[in-house]
Amino acid sequence: MTEATSITSADGEVPAMRSEPPGPTKGGVVVVQEAFGLTDHIGSICDRLAEAGWLAIAPALFHRQGARTFAYGDFDSIMPVMKELTAEGIRSDIDAAVGRLVEDGQPTARIGVVGFCMGGAIALDTAARQALGAAVTFYGGGVVEGRFGLPSLVESAPELQTPWLGLYGDLDKGIPPEQSEALRAAAAQASVTTEVVRYGDADHGFNNDDRPDVFNADAAEDGWRRTLAWLDLYAGADPGGGPD
Repeated sequence: MTEATSITSADGEVPAMRSEPPGPTKGGVVVVQEAFGLTDHIGSICDRLAEAGWLAIAPALFHRQGARTFAYGDFDSIMPVMKELTAEGIRSDIDAAVGRLVEDGQPTARIGVVGFCMGGAIALDTAARQALGAAVTFYGGGVVEGRFGLPSLVESAPELQTPWLGLYGDLDKGIPPEQSEALRAAAAQASVTTEVVRYGDADHGFNNDDRPDVFNADAAEDGWRRTLAWLDLYAGADPGGGPD
């Protein structure tokens, strides 16, 4: 179901994945990649969203570095590429993806953003900058210390304009439970609905079924169920009925 496409950002063409629902469309979702690029897993996320009625698009945030994908665990290759990312470039690409969904007929109130790992942090940043329909963060880092020139998540969370759901694993060595709780408290200051869910036996990357070392089937199933429910509640239109 996933097809290759491109979107136009402020500084050129951005390769992207796109998945279109087989039936009526509820709205659109920008899928924000993990540190490994536009992998098959990100493609499967787009497909699963499309199967649930969402027009999904995932921009290649590494396009300025050749739109590469990386093997899981190959951080020696990943880190130099990630260090070249900038807040300006990231935001330009995400805004271009939102714009593409608008061009495809999805009003901003029916657009969500769902991000994983580094993309989870970017999803929250987007939700603090724009009033979209819904946002979901899977194990987004940079909770207390910003990355890529972006503010930390606890700095941005009180400014959320989009209903936001955060999904975190307590076994995540880079995001300990006290950081998840700090993020919960910061997000609670926002003027929109927010929620943080912690999984006691889940590690970083628990939703990625291509990574058997960290995949947690129970947490992944529950997180995905919550994601679809969040999108339906805050961004969804009645299938076939069009936007309100």
